[in-house]
Amino acid sequence: MSKIVIAGAGYVGLSNAVLLAQKHDVTLLDIDVARVELINAKKSPLNEEELSQFLREKPLRLKASVDAEASLVGAEFVIISTPTNYDPDLNFFDTSSVESVIEQVLRFAPEAAIVIRSTLPVGYCAEAAERYGLKKLFFMPEFLREGNALYDNLYPSRIIVGQTRQDTSDIAKELAEMYQSCALKENVDIMFSSSTEAESVKLFANTFLAMRVAFFNELDSFAEINGLDTGKIIQGVCLDPRIGDFYNNPSFGYGGYCLPKDTKQLLANYSNVPNNIVSAIVNANRTRKDFIAEKILEKKPKTVGIYRLTMKANSDNFRQSAIQGIMKRIKAKGVEVIVYEPNMEDELFFNSKVYHDLEAFKTDSDVIITNRFEDALSDVQEKVYTRDIFKRD
Repeated sequence: MSKIVIAGAGYVGLSNAVLLAQKHDVTLLDIDVARVELINAKKSPLNEEELSQFLREKPLRLKASVDAEASLVGAEFVIISTPTNYDPDLNFFDTSSVESVIEQVLRFAPEAAIVIRSTLPVGYCAEAAERYGLKKLFFMPEFLREGNALYDNLYPSRIIVGQTRQDTSDIAKELAEMYQSCALKENVDIMFSSSTEAESVKLFANTFLAMRVAFFNELDSFAEINGLDTGKIIQGVCLDPRIGDFYNNPSFGYGGYCLPKDTKQLLANYSNVPNNIVSAIVNANRTRKDFIAEKILEKKPKTVGIYRLTMKANSDNFRQSAIQGIMKRIKAKGVEVIVYEPNMEDELFFNSKVYHDLEAFKTDSDVIITNRFEDALSDVQEKVYTRDIFKRD
């Protein structure tokens, strides 16, 4: 049993905390007082049923706090899962939140092993270990799906531990065992590597997934322009077992927490490396949004309704959702845009009126665009524009 502190109560941090608190004493450290209070009341601040169920029903050794000093003193492991947003001006991830936690650990728990699970530029951990004089710094890439984060921790595809020093293999093995023992899946593939190799795995894995999204989106653009049945083409392509029938439903582009920023960061790491594919993946997302916006504008609407800002069905996250890119392109052409988003309390989103009354939204929209179709739009299907072919994520 270990004393673990997890910094950052987003979907990565919270799902890690719930996983590990089955067998270890875990303190979840966050700056959001309301979120901390919810977690201590055994309620999930995130829209994920499995997380809610575990918090509500399982005897977890978990508490949340906003007090860094009290939480960190005596910690054996500090897992950092704070947000690292991509800064387009610097062409790099903003890692300031990670560095803030590292500095707190050095003050209050200098003997703790630090494990970073935030997404990082390739080479960050090796540089940080040298800069801060860290002897026990690790990087463990996470491969979690929004809405299924706890499930993906309980049934991980693999566990990868990246080390900044070769003499920390015992701690690396302890970390891998700690995660494996709390998972429900048996015989998980475990890999040990340098931290830089582990950082590369994270970015290349997400860029490959983005490439797959972009491929099927471009297939859909081809089919739509030529009057072909996208579903039939995708079905025929995906019957090849080497390709598989998954991650192939067309969309307005890849978005969310990871894919947009990870692809751009990987491309930035390619500044001195010859490439064609990585740059094409980043550019393909922009091209897809341009194409979708043009198809909507061809309908000459006076008012375009955005049905949900979220990326996926049954989600409450609209961070970097592709539909926002479509919205901005349409507004730039002078077309009025309104938004139906029940999860948003604000009256305006990018100066567009936010509706909470679905019927009024339907009435006031000439065209309704939605990344994922929902039955609530069935009665106005003639107004709806979507590329959701298979009615699933």
